[in-house]
Amino acid sequence: MEENVVAVIGPQSSGIGHVISHVANELHIPLLSFAATDPTLSALEYPYFLRTTISDYFQMNAVASIVDYYQWKRVTAIYVDDDYGRGGVSALGDALASKRAMISYKAAIPPNSNSDVISDILFTANMMESRVMVVHVNPDTGMRIFSAANELRMMATGYVWIVTDWLAAVLDSSASRDLKDMSHIRGLIVLRQHTPESDVKNEFISKWNTVAHNRSITSGLNSYSFYAYDSVWTVARAIDQFLNSGQQINFSTDPKLHDSNGSTLRLSTLKIFDGGEQMLQQLLLTNFTGVTGPVQFGSDGHLVRPAYDILNVGGSGYRLIGYWSNHSGLSVAAPEILYQKPPNTSAQQLYNVLWPGDSTTTPKGWVFRNNGKALRVGVPNKASFKDLVSSRGPGNVTGYCIDVFNAAIKLLPYPTPVQFVTIGDGTKNPSYIGIVQMVAANILDAAVGDFAIVRNGTAISEYTQPYVEAGLVIVAPVKQINPSAWAFLKPFTLEMWCVTGALFILVGIVVWLLEHRINEEFRGSPRQQVITIFWFSFSTMFTSHMSRLVALNTIQEYADALNRGPKYGGVAAIVDEKPYIDIFLSYYCNFRIVGQQFTREGWGFAFQRDSPLAADMSTAILQLSESGQLQRIHDEWFTRPECASDDESQVGATRLGVGSFSGLFLMCALTCIFALVVFFIRICWQYNQYSSSEAASEPSAPDADAIQRRPSGRSFKELLQFVDKKEEEIRMKMKRRSSDKDNQAAGSSDALSVTSAY
Repeated sequence: MEENVVAVIGPQSSGIGHVISHVANELHIPLLSFAATDPTLSALEYPYFLRTTISDYFQMNAVASIVDYYQWKRVTAIYVDDDYGRGGVSALGDALASKRAMISYKAAIPPNSNSDVISDILFTANMMESRVMVVHVNPDTGMRIFSAANELRMMATGYVWIVTDWLAAVLDSSASRDLKDMSHIRGLIVLRQHTPESDVKNEFISKWNTVAHNRSITSGLNSYSFYAYDSVWTVARAIDQFLNSGQQINFSTDPKLHDSNGSTLRLSTLKIFDGGEQMLQQLLLTNFTGVTGPVQFGSDGHLVRPAYDILNVGGSGYRLIGYWSNHSGLSVAAPEILYQKPPNTSAQQLYNVLWPGDSTTTPKGWVFRNNGKALRVGVPNKASFKDLVSSRGPGNVTGYCIDVFNAAIKLLPYPTPVQFVTIGDGTKNPSYIGIVQMVAANILDAAVGDFAIVRNGTAISEYTQPYVEAGLVIVAPVKQINPSAWAFLKPFTLEMWCVTGALFILVGIVVWLLEHRINEEFRGSPRQQVITIFWFSFSTMFTSHMSRLVALNTIQEYADALNRGPKYGGVAAIVDEKPYIDIFLSYYCNFRIVGQQFTREGWGFAFQRDSPLAADMSTAILQLSESGQLQRIHDEWFTRPECASDDESQVGATRLGVGSFSGLFLMCALTCIFALVVFFIRICWQYNQYSSSEAASEPSAPDADAIQRRPSGRSFKELLQFVDKKEEEIRMKMKRRSSDKDNQAAGSSDALSVTSAY
């Protein structure tokens, strides 16, 4: 920059890029880097920094897509502890979070570490549960990582290694004799910046091979080589456009830059490029096709169409298993083809992979951690229902839930030491959601007990498959009751029925007083308003609900309340989750579950969010259920000999049948018959009046004789037609006929008067 440059191509590392970008901003000199991939090097903080390669932001999204494709949830990040490594791993964490995955352990390797330090770091990482290793380092450190991992047997079956683009650059630029033995990196998944095949690219490779042969150059081209070549053309085109637009290349001194006493930096020699802003704009307007494909910058300062090749390393090389693009995610079709179609991330696909250990089976991606620590399992120390879970001292817990958990743990394909941690003092039940929150906060690894799978719990933790149904049921005393026609009246006493009826009539009167002036439904004749009051009261009585709730905690309280009954301060029935009722019924045989289970819930074991143990334990619970062992554990805790032989055949005799409501049905039938009799009497009376008015309106003798001679069948038909007519219409006709009759009588009187006059 002392030479008054108008642009800088470089640097080749993110760490130096952070330092130089500050100077480039001050001097208004565009800085184009084809190798600094740290996502924190952004145009927002460094406006004169221009990345002419793909940011690690996109590479880490590609890694996250691979992790999600194989349904892994936790990874171990192995990275170099500098700006490049930390920035990449930070972007990886964000990308995994968007896929509901996470970095479970970060293995930071200090720069320039020797093999012993690398081995120690890998040894610690190997004791963690994740077997998915994401390696984001530089070439100097990278190859020694795989040598150390091979010695630690971390390149065996069950491991997954996903390596960022640094390894592809090493493999592409290394001579074949430098990679004679690739056995220690077999099975790796490697990312490489995608550069589409084109005539421009092939021509450049041909020229390079000719020059390399003439100069005895053994290294080959990698993707960074292509981006470096396009970076030179980007600057050349921008300078050409800058000069063609009439701009001048001028520099001016910066008064803020001066050398302090004893400084050898010679800051005073640095000058500001006066046309730096215009040059930067010309660079941002770049749009041409280079050896890497379209060279164009988006509004965010990144190159458009970021994409990666996904490679799988074999014994003597690697093969392409798919692509990743920001447009369509994972695919086996080239990104340049997919970019011509609408975005579609639903159909993710990769070719088959050869995994470490020459395995073709997709690794599970995790094992139980081998760091000597047992699984911390929280158990509620309950004050009641100790058959489910109870504590007999530190680490000594028993109960139905504990037996199911232990049986499932034994079915896991790996040893899992468990340390039970009791929560609560045993005098009162602890907060269950509080225990689940301890799991979410990593204070506990799991929670075992009578934990219902509920919404506020699933929001912060991961539950297993339910190991027992825990819907609500009703339990009540079993009595032999003879059916009665008036059984529907028995929920209330006669006094209660009278008070309830009087109360609802009073409510109806109050509502009428409040509503009759503003509500048309409460207006009309006095008779209609009285009917409205009684109808409102009657309907309210049968749509309102009254049941008193009493809180009970222990089995003894359940039995005592049911035995006393509601008349003596007890209860008529108890509503609780089925496992609690099952335990209660195993001690008290004179009670039974009434009706069906009316909610569908279950109990499960709670683990940390996205814990792989939750899925494996769910599989183990299903195995227990299929083998019948789950039912045997249930019977062991919920069935006792003294209650097992009770005859349940008489339970159905207490159910309400048709006879129990015969009184109510009789009342309804009599009411309906009475209403119909009144209706038909009224109809016959109206029909008689209607017929009389019709006969009176036709007084001629011949017609009267004809009416008398009408057949009875026709009269019945006319009666049915009369019933079908609206009452208002009948009244109008009768009124009109009465009026016509009066008019005829008046006319006859006038005629008689005229005759008398003559």
